[in-house]
Amino acid sequence: MRQPVYICKLQTPWRLWPAEVKRSCPSCGPEPRGEEKKGRGNPISVQLFPPELVEHIISFLPVRDVVALGQTCHYFHKVCDAEGVWRRICHRLSPRLREQGSGVRPWKRAAILNYTKGLYFQAFGGRRRCLSKSVAPLLAHGYRRFLPTKDHVFILDYAGTLFFLKNALVSSTLGQIQWKRACRYVVLCRGAKDFASDPRCDTVYRKYLYVLATREQPGVTGTTGSRACDCVEVYLQSSGQRVFKMTFHHSMNFKQIVLVGQETQRALLLLTEEGKIYSLVVNETQLDQPRSYTVQLALRKVSRCLPHLRVACMASNQSSTLYITDQGGVYFEVHTPGVYRDLFGTLQAFDPLDQQMPLALSLPAKILFCALGYNHLGLVDEFGRIFMQGNNRYGQLGTGDKMDRGEPTQVHYLQRPIALWCGLNHSLVLSQGSDFSKELLGCGCGAGGRLPGWPKGSASFVKLHVKVPLCACSLCSTRECLYMLSSHDIEHHPAYRDLPASRVVGTPEPSLGAGVPEDPGGAARACEEYLSQIHSCPTLQDRMEKMKEIVGWMPLMAAQKDFFWEALDMLQRAAGGVGQGPPTPES
Repeated sequence: MRQPVYICKLQTPWRLWPAEVKRSCPSCGPEPRGEEKKGRGNPISVQLFPPELVEHIISFLPVRDVVALGQTCHYFHKVCDAEGVWRRICHRLSPRLREQGSGVRPWKRAAILNYTKGLYFQAFGGRRRCLSKSVAPLLAHGYRRFLPTKDHVFILDYAGTLFFLKNALVSSTLGQIQWKRACRYVVLCRGAKDFASDPRCDTVYRKYLYVLATREQPGVTGTTGSRACDCVEVYLQSSGQRVFKMTFHHSMNFKQIVLVGQETQRALLLLTEEGKIYSLVVNETQLDQPRSYTVQLALRKVSRCLPHLRVACMASNQSSTLYITDQGGVYFEVHTPGVYRDLFGTLQAFDPLDQQMPLALSLPAKILFCALGYNHLGLVDEFGRIFMQGNNRYGQLGTGDKMDRGEPTQVHYLQRPIALWCGLNHSLVLSQGSDFSKELLGCGCGAGGRLPGWPKGSASFVKLHVKVPLCACSLCSTRECLYMLSSHDIEHHPAYRDLPASRVVGTPEPSLGAGVPEDPGGAARACEEYLSQIHSCPTLQDRMEKMKEIVGWMPLMAAQKDFFWEALDMLQRAAGGVGQGPPTPES
């Protein structure tokens, strides 16, 4: 039964039936009247109303309904896409937002950014293993990026405001006092461009927060006015107190900051708008002391030795740094021999006296983004292919085995990820299905619950038991918690290209002609090996777990893998209930 839509408050309400309004559009043509429509009265076309009134009425609908209404016909698509509608929606969602921002569709972009913003987390320990949502700052204009530290979470919005989300003791509905994560917020600073902390995966080491910001500085003597200068401000993550500040010359404009090295020799890498990299060294152990000293800002060796390169973004961990150029090239700095051996499988080209010498990685296509773990890394190219490299002791490369890779190796069964994250000994991939639903895949070590649903880990990417938000765009995992950031930017479209047919690599399809199909990839031998592995398992439960792991190795579609995993879970629960008692919570 179709529900009537009331247009305005009158003594006699005017009602519009959606099907009749849709077919009254000029582009759709008139709708023939049938016997079933007798008794409704004369339908009123929405085109009789002033466009301002229609836009005003539509602006009271939820954002999801406005998008759905815009897909019904050409007229409503034009009305629902008007900036006037989205300006009213944006003011309703964020009353304190004064400027709409930049872009081709600024009000629509601002409204959707604020409608989809959210920070979700799932704790690995405890009884409740469900997805929770943090407090949403009312002043935030969307969420651009986030960073969890030892005690709290920091979020940067699209207006340059950095928020400090605190963990605190709160009273529950039952009157009990409980510790809640990211439940209160304060504004840490404004005018922020980027921020960073200790690059190690363990948040215990993230004592300080380094914020790259723009500040107005008074002019020199004899001049009027002030100048905007970039600076780096250092805050204590525990209290949000600023303990250190360094200001640069007004001609230096930076856009990204990353950290590398130990606390006593902490190197700050700053990327300029022109693609050059500068570095300076500070001693973190002396930042909380009230003193003033000068630090030297120097051009990094990658920009001195390769001046033609224009770096687009950086990634770092404690002992290595990765640079991606605007042409999609990748260059590496490795500062310790152990990490160099894990990444490249040899120490042949490692020079301990020249650790800043950039090493170029050989890749088949342009790289769009990357993820850098302690001793392994992941790269995503312009065709959506994922390449992994480095230590594979726990299967964190997702290649189906535990053999190290000294060069980028493609993971064939994963394509077009939304986000990629590499940790200490596991990796996570955020992907999207054909129905736009999101799912989280993981591989590597599963200890401590870091791979929900797979406590024993997996050497291939498997679907984790996590409910992923519809607009999730980035993720991060710590020792205690999994975080996912939700935000949708309508101007950030997927940049993936279709892979040319001549460059498609994989198992060829069987020939349609007569004859026995070939097996160049050794699929038959692999299946025999899988059967022998299953046969060697001592119990039925172990065989079920091994079979689920093998399903993740096989080159199947995501829907097929989900089917086999669900079927195996059903069989495992049935077998556990009949012969071996109730299954464990991990199963």
